[in-house]
Amino acid sequence: MAKERVLITVKTYPTLSRKHGETVCTAGVRADGTWMRIYPVPFRRLEETEQYRKFDWLETDFIRGRSDPRPETHHPADLAKMQPVGHMGTEDNWRKRRELLLSKTKVYDRLEPLLTGAKENKLSLAVFKPAKIRGFIWEDEERDWDLNKVAQMRDKTRQVELFKDETWRETFKLIPKLPYAFSYQFEDADGRKSTMQVLDWECGQLYWNCLRRHRDEATALEKVKAKYLGEFGKRDLHFFLGTTQQFHGFAPNPWVIVGVFAPPHQHQLELI
Repeated sequence: MAKERVLITVKTYPTLSRKHGETVCTAGVRADGTWMRIYPVPFRRLEETEQYRKFDWLETDFIRGRSDPRPETHHPADLAKMQPVGHMGTEDNWRKRRELLLSKTKVYDRLEPLLTGAKENKLSLAVFKPAKIRGFIWEDEERDWDLNKVAQMRDKTRQVELFKDETWRETFKLIPKLPYAFSYQFEDADGRKSTMQVLDWECGQLYWNCLRRHRDEATALEKVKAKYLGEFGKRDLHFFLGTTQQFHGFAPNPWVIVGVFAPPHQHQLELI
C-alpha cells in the first residue's frame, strides 16, 4: 500500500450517517488529474492539525472503499495520519489550479456521457462546464435533523467508533441543519436543461454567516444568490459534480454539485 497525494477540491456540508455519524464527503484530484473521493471523514472531530482546507494537498495511505460501489471512493487507512502537506494558491492568475483542474482533469460540457458513466459505474466525479446559467434557486427543507436518525447514529457510532479516544463526545455538537436546499438551473452544450442541488459546504456556511450578519432569512438568501449567481456568473464558472451513493447507477440523474470552481476569465485577469 503506497501513499497517495490528493488535492482537495470538494468538501460538502456535513450530513448524518447512521453508520458513521456526522460526516463530510471530501474529494479531490491527484497530480495526474484523476479523481478520488475520500469517505467517510468525520471532519469536525479531527484534531486541528489534521483538518484541511480546500486546495490543500493531503497525503496518506488510502484503501479502496468496500461498501461504496462508486469507482473513485477510498478511505484513509489511518485518519490520524491524513494530514495536509501543502496548499495550492491562486498565484500567477490561478495558473496551477487551472493547469490541474481544467487541463489535466477532463472537463465535460455535456451531461449525456456523465449519465451513461454513472449508469455503467465508470464515473461518479467530474468537472463540468455549463453552457448557460439560467438561475439559482432555493427550496424549504426540514429545519431539524430527524431525531430517530440522530439516536440511531449515536448508538451505531458507539458500537463502531472510528476514534479510540472518546473525549470528543463531551463537547461535540451536531452542526445545524440547513433549512434550505440551494440549486443551480443551467443548460449544457446540447441545450439540455437541468436543476442540480449545491451541496458545497461553503454555500451552507455563507448562508449562516449572512444570517448572523443581517438577522433576516430573506436577506441572507439573497446574499447567497448574489454570490453564486451574480459574482460567480461573471467568472469562468465550473461545477465539481458527484453522484450520490443512494442513487448512483440507476437514477435518471444521480448527479449533484459538490463544489464550485469559479476562477476569473482570462480576459479579466489581463485587465487586473
